[in-house]
Amino acid sequence: MFEALTDKLNSVFRNLSGRGKISEENVREALDQVRRAMLEADVHLEIARKFCDTCLEKALGQEVIKSLHPGQMMVKICHDELVGLMGPVDTRIYYVQPGPTVILMAGLQGSGKTTTCAKLGKFIVGQNRKPLMVACDLQRPAAVEQLKILGEQINIPVYLEEGEKNPVRVARNGVLAAMKNGQDVVIIDTAGRLHIDEDMMQQVADIAKTVNPHQIYLVCDAMTGQDAVNSAKAFNERLELDGVILTKFDSDARGGAALSVKAVTGKPIKFIGVGEKIDKLEEFHPDRMAGRILGMGDIVSLVEKAQEQFDTDQAAKLQTKMAKGVFTLDDFLGQLHSMKKMGSMKDIIKMIPGMGSQVPTEGLDDGELVHMEAIIHSMTKKERRNPDVIDGSRRRRIAKGSGTDPQDVSGLVKSFLQMRSMMKQMANMSFMDRMRFGSQMGQMGMTGKMPKVQVQSPKLSARENLLKRRKRKKNR
Repeated sequence: MFEALTDKLNSVFRNLSGRGKISEENVREALDQVRRAMLEADVHLEIARKFCDTCLEKALGQEVIKSLHPGQMMVKICHDELVGLMGPVDTRIYYVQPGPTVILMAGLQGSGKTTTCAKLGKFIVGQNRKPLMVACDLQRPAAVEQLKILGEQINIPVYLEEGEKNPVRVARNGVLAAMKNGQDVVIIDTAGRLHIDEDMMQQVADIAKTVNPHQIYLVCDAMTGQDAVNSAKAFNERLELDGVILTKFDSDARGGAALSVKAVTGKPIKFIGVGEKIDKLEEFHPDRMAGRILGMGDIVSLVEKAQEQFDTDQAAKLQTKMAKGVFTLDDFLGQLHSMKKMGSMKDIIKMIPGMGSQVPTEGLDDGELVHMEAIIHSMTKKERRNPDVIDGSRRRRIAKGSGTDPQDVSGLVKSFLQMRSMMKQMANMSFMDRMRFGSQMGQMGMTGKMPKVQVQSPKLSARENLLKRRKRKKNR
């Protein structure tokens, strides 16, 4: 979402860092460029102006001009201000005792409100709760059916009343049904319109007055920019919101809504929708988002994603396999599946500090992972365990089965064998050897050449030496 803004801010700070000495005029000029970048990202005019004025005041107060690293100081000041602009945010859902906790979802039509109800329901299930979704959007055709289908996909019950025209009555009966059946959270999906009107506002207000929700979330489409902020302001004046859920955060929207909504409405962004799948709902963290905007990465979110997808015991077993050099293509396939669940390669690289601005992501294609999977799936069990047996005829068969070229099969096998050898070396290295290896890998990234790693091989027994010599002789 913030790609354009991130690129422009990084350019501003690079220019500032490239100067041996800077003046107050340089700082003002840099912040003028920051303000223009924020306005191009659809940030509210007054917010952009106030942001830059505050940054200038802090920059002059902290004597950035006399600093040895003025660019870094400016990045730190802008980071702190971005965090303050979007936060603080408490993403916790406060559950009441005795239940059920009632959550009312409001928003305009087309914002992804019904899908977000299901996403929030799945998130709540992950917190060991038993939610019930209530279908009160009786305005949009098939809205009730959509919520019902989504509920079946994630095994969350949906309360609906066929033929009922009064959403207030459905909401009240839904809460009573949850109390009767032991569900401790109720998520109410309400009707929206293409724009704000009195009928919609009155209907949502009547439902809120009847069921007395503990939390009210507004679902906004990030792609609508400042219109999303204006909608949030109007809804907040009528309903007293507890937070905003910003959808389509994975789109090419410019990001102005995310930076403006808290400052304009006083209500924080609680969650963000980062994909179409039901599990693509994340808690919003201003400090992490500020790091992404400034190209500093988001290592905490990356680690959390990895912890969700990788099993600790399985990782320990893989480590042992790597050390022994018996890491197979089946193991590699399992790692590919886990990586795909974490998100696209572009998103993963942007979360790594320092990588987002250094590694070009235009050429990265997640379709390559699909091709690799297809090639491995076309192999026999014997070929996956021992890729050395793959000869010309086997390559042609595998290529035909996976819809690829024999050269693609050769390339994958060659890369895998090199990677396996490197993993074995890394696993058997001392700490200092690993440090030297990391330095050499960094040089490889700059030069494109594979480093020569000098690692002392373990002593072989007389029998192992004999077998090794026989194998070399046979290969000749």
